[in-house]
Amino acid sequence: MADQKSEMTGSGSSEGLKREIGVVGLSANVINCIVGGGIFVLPAIVAAGLGPASILAYLLCGVLIILIMLCFAEIGSSITVSGGAYAYVEEAFGPFAGFLVNTLFWFGFGIFSDAAIANAMADMLAIPFAWLNHQIYRALFFLLLFGWYAWINIRGVKQGITMVKIGTLAKLIPLLILITVGWTGVTASNFTWTGWPLAKDLGEVSLILIFAFGGGEIALNASGEIINSKRTVPLGILYGIGTVIILYVLIQFVSQGVLGAELPSHTRAPLAAVAEKVMHKGGSILIIAGGVISIFGTLGGDNLSYPRLLFAGARNGLYPGFLSFVSKRFSTPVWAIVVYTTLVVICATSGGFKPLAIISSATLLLIYLSVVLSTIKLRFRDRSKPRDTFKIPGGLTIPVLALITIIWFLVHLARKEALGILSFLILLSVIYAVLMIIRRKNLSPDGKIMKKSKDQQA
Repeated sequence: MADQKSEMTGSGSSEGLKREIGVVGLSANVINCIVGGGIFVLPAIVAAGLGPASILAYLLCGVLIILIMLCFAEIGSSITVSGGAYAYVEEAFGPFAGFLVNTLFWFGFGIFSDAAIANAMADMLAIPFAWLNHQIYRALFFLLLFGWYAWINIRGVKQGITMVKIGTLAKLIPLLILITVGWTGVTASNFTWTGWPLAKDLGEVSLILIFAFGGGEIALNASGEIINSKRTVPLGILYGIGTVIILYVLIQFVSQGVLGAELPSHTRAPLAAVAEKVMHKGGSILIIAGGVISIFGTLGGDNLSYPRLLFAGARNGLYPGFLSFVSKRFSTPVWAIVVYTTLVVICATSGGFKPLAIISSATLLLIYLSVVLSTIKLRFRDRSKPRDTFKIPGGLTIPVLALITIIWFLVHLARKEALGILSFLILLSVIYAVLMIIRRKNLSPDGKIMKKSKDQQA
């Protein structure tokens, strides 16, 4: 009762955090987390696979995200501690499942998505700066870019947050201008269908597109600071997701309507090509600048947030202890930031936008799958308990539909990518087993971690 009262009043939570996030704040955060650099590139990739039928992929992904986010809304309104998907899965299936989701989140999704949109940024900048087409210079660009992020974040969290704020409005203003002005250049004949797309093509394109819809769940990592979770979580999620779906559909509609059959050929910066056609050179510069700043802000936020997952995991014994080291001078998790940055640079240099986006999407779908399964399990586990939380109407219909749709998406993974992800999961399982063996050896009979003697340390 005390926890519920604190949620309603915003006075605090059992974690010692102050509950101040309402419906507007949560929905705005969902939009901010989802809209990133991917939408500046994906319209051409989607059009290449589906042509004028591209809107179908957006609607399909939109429906899937709504189904999944309803599951997040139910489980997030009852589990109100910080951690988001990681906390939900651990509550339902235990620490091993929590470890897998935590690692998939920061590595499989975080690193690969950052590497993908960094390549998208390089592709856009390569239009005015052709030297970025050369692999050596591109690798140097990534090294300098992420090295700068690491330096800023090591110096302090305040500097990192300031960097995140720079890109927030830049994500939306150019896109809204493009939609408003681009509407005047839409040609009806560019929407003529030659036939209904094959299920295989729709699945493969949608698997890539899910990359642009991912990220909204990150807003629930602050569940311990949300006021009245029963109301705020479902409304905030649905308002945020609904806004993103409308925005994305309008962007694809304008892009297809303006460029038509030319759209798939502008793979590096399709929205810049649309803007140039309806607003001339100034429009192209605006979109490229907006896209670069948007990606810059997204990468800044990710490089601030994801290393903290590494740090928290190390503090909880999930990862090697050196990752929990905190700088005495700057009070930041130095080694967690350095390791995360290094891995992003390696991935960004070794792959382009499309393959990295596919891997990131598949990993995100696995995380979504685990949350949907957690929702179903907790439904059965807690059915006898009185619950004053949000509950998805229709019984298990929506979770089961979400489950089926996610599996359908994953079936369209290429064999190479599917084997790669499976191998990664097996490797994580082995790592977890080794870490648990080491941890048990370091525990005393009363369950506390034993400290080494001076002789042992020497």
